[in-house]
Amino acid sequence: MNPIALLSRMLAGMALGGFFYLGLWLTVRQLVPTRHPVLLTVASFWIRTLVVLTGFLYLMRGHWQYAIACLIGFVMGRMAVSIPLRMHHEVKA
Repeated sequence: MNPIALLSRMLAGMALGGFFYLGLWLTVRQLVPTRHPVLLTVASFWIRTLVVLTGFLYLMRGHWQYAIACLIGFVMGRMAVSIPLRMHHEVKA
């Protein structure tokens, strides 16, 4: 396993995690003003999930080491989205 390949998969996983959790945050913010909250929730979930799963499958290329690197990056992407949002929310409160 090439370290550069692992690092690139980790960064790509981080981008996928950022996409997933930022999309979740935007969806939750739009639940109150929307006329169809169930449709928004279900559509958002499926779009985010399909994009992330497609990205993971493409990046894995059949190697479990690449999958672990993507998963670590995905969790890092969650932290990269949630920490600034939490700090922003605490400042407003």
